[in-house]
Amino acid sequence: MSSPAASQPNDLAPGLYLVATPIGNLGDIGARALRVLGAADLIACEDTRRTRKLTSAYGLGTPLSAYHEHNAARAGPRLIARMKAGGAVALVSDAGTPLVSDPGYKLVRAAIAEGLSITAVPGASAPLAALSISGLPSDRFLFAGFLPNKAEARRRVLAELSTVPATLIFFESAHRLAASLTAMCESLGVREAAVAREITKLHEEVRRGPLADLAAHYAEAGPPKGELVVVVGPPEETTGDLSEAEIDDRLRNALGGGASVRDAVAAVAAATTVPRQSIYARALVVARQRSSTSDE
Repeated sequence: MSSPAASQPNDLAPGLYLVATPIGNLGDIGARALRVLGAADLIACEDTRRTRKLTSAYGLGTPLSAYHEHNAARAGPRLIARMKAGGAVALVSDAGTPLVSDPGYKLVRAAIAEGLSITAVPGASAPLAALSISGLPSDRFLFAGFLPNKAEARRRVLAELSTVPATLIFFESAHRLAASLTAMCESLGVREAAVAREITKLHEEVRRGPLADLAAHYAEAGPPKGELVVVVGPPEETTGDLSEAEIDDRLRNALGGGASVRDAVAAVAAATTVPRQSIYARALVVARQRSSTSDE
């Protein structure tokens, strides 16, 4: 591929340009993004090897400079100095829109503090692409990034998210997918979800269904190949408080599925206005009943 941007003079005003890049298919790069990348004095990127594949494909010779989580404290001031000296710096992530699960916001804040110009060059975004093809409500959503690695921390985060009245979007790695889906099922309760894999690439796949079904599928099938986005529908809307019998039924189902008392309470609390303390009290009763039944 080649681009007219490679031969254009640098006509960019000094400042920071946040440039979205393709999340898989190189054809998704925008004409404006190519012009900015070709005219910038420098492209700051997470991985110079990955970005060089893009710039080489379009014949762009702009110098690349690494800017990522591990060197942001050192590289950031140098980029700010370059812009203060009149340079135009384009910031890209490995794929998609900068600042989504990368340290770019630190550079933006530093540029704001120095009174530098900041320009967005929008384009591809994996969370939004996954949301659009998930079939789940898109009028209100929350991007939650990656869940913690440790099970206890993961449960805490999911318990906090369980009451959010919106579709939830997560990044996840293949080897953790089954465990994360199981944790979501335990903490978020019965919800529709979708796992989007390799979006815009040759082997793009979207698997949709209840969280429990998706967790069971990936536990049996093993880790899928490629990059993943998990989209989880919002909690069920309720027209009124659940009865005590309904609360007990939901608690039994959650506990029967392997959820802890705390996670079962969080899942049920998300579907009712009944105080969490009351649900917790019922959960202790239900747990004792289950324990007594199993001992007989």
